[in-house]
Amino acid sequence: MEQTLLLIKPDAIQRGLIGEIIRRIEQKGLKFSAFKMIQLDDKILSEHYSHINAMPFFGKIVEFMKLTPVIACCVEGLDAVETLRTMSGITKARGAQPGTIRGDLGMSIQTNLIHTSDSKEAAVEELKRFFNKEEIFTYNQHLLPFIYSEDERKI
Repeated sequence: MEQTLLLIKPDAIQRGLIGEIIRRIEQKGLKFSAFKMIQLDDKILSEHYSHINAMPFFGKIVEFMKLTPVIACCVEGLDAVETLRTMSGITKARGAQPGTIRGDLGMSIQTNLIHTSDSKEAAVEELKRFFNKEEIFTYNQHLLPFIYSEDERKI
């Protein structure tokens, strides 16, 4: 099964949306294989957001992401990257489709509740950034036959 990173950001933490976000992901049938509450620092944020470090809003994002601890999660499932991105909705939350996490719960482009990996390659790198191997757990999800067809479980 594919793994991807989910960060529950400071705005979701402040607004008491942790449980709602986790509930939606679990109800979809994705599995959590790691959770960690951490306080981000300049080093990890500079690495994580290196693709936008020349943008004028970079400093504000770093400040925002350090306001409270965040919850880092490893989410697992068939096509987990694409599935979680679809569930998240577009970055500009007030324009995100109803039914998505951002569409139902967010209004901002910058304070948009969650971060999810945007590709399989990014997911691999981002998970390494936030978790050691021994922090990601493998376990049987006994409801798998009710989440995926038999053929899909063999992928």
